[in-house]
Amino acid sequence: MITVRKSEDRGHANHGWLDSYHTFSFASYHDQNWMGFRDLRVINQDKVIASEGFDTHGHQDMEIVTYVFEGALEHKDSMGTGSVLRRGDVQRMSAGTGVTHSEFNHSKDEQLQLLQIWILPAKEGIKPAYEEKNFKDEAKKNTLKVIVSPEGKDSSLKINQDVSIYASLLDEGKSLTHPIQKGRGAWVQVVKGTIDLNGKVLNSGDGAAIEDEKELRFLAKKNSEVLLFDLN
Repeated sequence: MITVRKSEDRGHANHGWLDSYHTFSFASYHDQNWMGFRDLRVINQDKVIASEGFDTHGHQDMEIVTYVFEGALEHKDSMGTGSVLRRGDVQRMSAGTGVTHSEFNHSKDEQLQLLQIWILPAKEGIKPAYEEKNFKDEAKKNTLKVIVSPEGKDSSLKINQDVSIYASLLDEGKSLTHPIQKGRGAWVQVVKGTIDLNGKVLNSGDGAAIEDEKELRFLAKKNSEVLLFDLN
């Protein structure tokens, strides 16, 4: 069973400096039908104007993954980490017992676009931790490249939950398959482009919840960028 979450049906908040679309309930946006999916709690598509961003704020007991697909994100946190993430960079922060951080558009003249993803942790109260890695476009070309996994397989970021995240850049006309183990579910998020997923068309910003499917079949209708969450 595949349930499509259309881009235009997501929550939307435009703060001027931040234009954000919420796949699931977030902040003042509440939809009882879309509180999350399995351990996936938040997918926010954020567009931030030049030199603006999120002032220092806190998190606790959440796995936070940031996927930058346009521009540059400047990050600073209470663990002493400071870095600038650009396209291809993926960040995983385990908030654990508590962490504060700030996030700003590093550029003075270009916009920043990213997906901010929150995943419920397998274990609460852990020591806060930070990790980031770059996954070049070539590594994601017409394949499903694992970027996050519980055991850090294939040089992916290690996360405190039984979830694996894959990224793919599919050329128009190219296809991929991914098996789903019995009892597991999946979420597909289209970052850009248009794909056919098991006969259902998903456009930029669309998502899909997958239950009771043995295999996912991806076909790119145009050049596309896609994230796949394989969830317990």
